[in-house]
Amino acid sequence: MILRWLHKAEEILFSLLLVAMVLLVFVEVVLRFVFNTGISWSQEATLYLAGWFVLVGVSWGVKQGAHIGVDVVVKMMPMLWQRITTLIALVVCMAYCVMLLVGSYEYISLMQLIGIELDDIPVPKWYALIILPIALLLLMLRFAVLGWKVIRGEASGFGFHDEGEDSMHLVQTEGAVDQDSADSDQGIPR
Repeated sequence: MILRWLHKAEEILFSLLLVAMVLLVFVEVVLRFVFNTGISWSQEATLYLAGWFVLVGVSWGVKQGAHIGVDVVVKMMPMLWQRITTLIALVVCMAYCVMLLVGSYEYISLMQLIGIELDDIPVPKWYALIILPIALLLLMLRFAVLGWKVIRGEASGFGFHDEGEDSMHLVQTEGAVDQDSADSDQGIPR
């Protein structure tokens, strides 16, 4: 129940960030090129919106299996070893997230202590950077959920998008289309 709510909230935030970023850039372009004016803080806001979008998108990509992975060797292993390898990789990913989480916490604490504001927007910089630990916690949650699925036998890997398989499918599809075209050009019925 909580995970479903979190998935939905993440997708809504992901969508809102994209819409806000596109609208802000669109308005800025219209203001600059049509009215010869602009919004002084739009570039900085767009930069931080893009950063938030990417950081939220990383955990969403793990959930969807949208990241590209090189797992040819792992897929050739027996199922048990695929699961073991995936669990080892998840432990390494979690350790990396913990290191980044500690670093981001220390950096944000320092920004809050010093009281630095953004360059163009009168907002404390740590407000804009708070996404770092949030996104890392989301990513760690995604890795934990995936690890639980691997342990339960519901998954054997990260579920990465397989571009090699897609490419082979495209080649086979184009090959069939090219063969059909060649046959029809020569008058051979299909």
